[in-house]
Amino acid sequence: MATRLDDIIVISEEGDRVAQVVIRNIEEDAMRRLKSRAARKGVSLERELRTILTDAARADRSGFGQRASAFRRKLVGRRHSDSTRLIRKDRDR
Repeated sequence: MATRLDDIIVISEEGDRVAQVVIRNIEEDAMRRLKSRAARKGVSLERELRTILTDAARADRSGFGQRASAFRRKLVGRRHSDSTRLIRKDRDR
């Protein structure tokens, strides 16, 4: 019987101390895959979970607007073709 992830409890979150989190009711299949992933990398499950959470937090979309604006500024003055015809052709295949 599969269980669901439905509890995440923050144990400590004070000052500069590193937070500790307890996550309960993770599906057994998910745990197997996470353990396997950690083993393939030669790291502990705890370290792999820490890496996953840290990477997910860094992937935050904040700042996306600034990066998009910078990219648009790089394209100023370049000639761009109208892609409408290409999109329609691709859609109709």
